[in-house]
Amino acid sequence: MTMTQTDLIELATRQNGGVEVRLLWNPAADELKVAVVDESTGETFEIPVPGESALDAFYHPFVYAPS
Repeated sequence: MTMTQTDLIELATRQNGGVEVRLLWNPAADELKVAVVDESTGETFEIPVPGESALDAFYHPFVYAPS
């Protein structure tokens, strides 16, 4: 199931050095994802994450980023 922006609840957000990271939850599907925007490079990506890895992915998103 694909999440839309209207389905999402923001659980946490942080910004540092031009990088914004958001932890988002879709309660209808019980799915989590981390969304990242790097303003210095223009890179953006979203990572679906299991609940047990959500905080780790939130604090270290580039480890979980697609290659």
